[in-house]
Amino acid sequence: MQPSGRGYDHGITTFSPDGRLFQVEYARESVKRGTTTAGLKFKDGVVLVCDKRIISRLIIPESIEKMFKIDNHVGVATSGLVADARQLVARARVEAQVNRITYGATVPVDVLIKKICDFKQSFTQYGGSRPFGTALLIGGVDANGIHLYETDPSGAYQSYHAGAIGSGRNTVIEYFEKNWKENMTLNAAMKMGLEGLRFSNDTELNRDAVEVSVIDSDGFRVLDRDEVNKQIDRLKPLEE
Repeated sequence: MQPSGRGYDHGITTFSPDGRLFQVEYARESVKRGTTTAGLKFKDGVVLVCDKRIISRLIIPESIEKMFKIDNHVGVATSGLVADARQLVARARVEAQVNRITYGATVPVDVLIKKICDFKQSFTQYGGSRPFGTALLIGGVDANGIHLYETDPSGAYQSYHAGAIGSGRNTVIEYFEKNWKENMTLNAAMKMGLEGLRFSNDTELNRDAVEVSVIDSDGFRVLDRDEVNKQIDRLKPLEE
């Protein structure tokens, strides 16, 4: 007996009888296999944290890119296929530049999100292409406030106070739902983000594999290794 989806998972433009686009669902599975990435709002901006999952001591950790600057006020963290994410980052940077040239101002974060998600959605509607096998956490600060968005391969997006993508998403979200508070300080947000990553792994963090970035009124910046280690040192050891 053939699987119920057979015949509907070869073409991106073909719905199954129960209304599913299998290629989009497969792209989501690619995200679920990716490393865990999390983001939280704090009183002055957004913190993004990710686990690079270093699988060999021969790998140079700095060669693995999971966080990207889009503009001075917007940053992105990814999970899933990094090569796909780079294409979306390049597109987002172009959209930000076009807005600067056209209007002489930085692009509003919500406008940028819609443009990127419209672009992602177009790859679910036309033949000869496939959906992007990556999800993005996009943080930004603009005149309208502090923003944290999650996008998925279908082109859908949601705004969060705290969110996560990747293989440990569910456990990190569970941790954030119990512990996130409004108007946290930067240090409190970084600590909670790192604790969320550790909670999802159920083991101590690999210091070489963790990356942290901040977006606030001073712009986007990635913390150096010493700063990240100081934040990890603040965590209580896991109970045996």
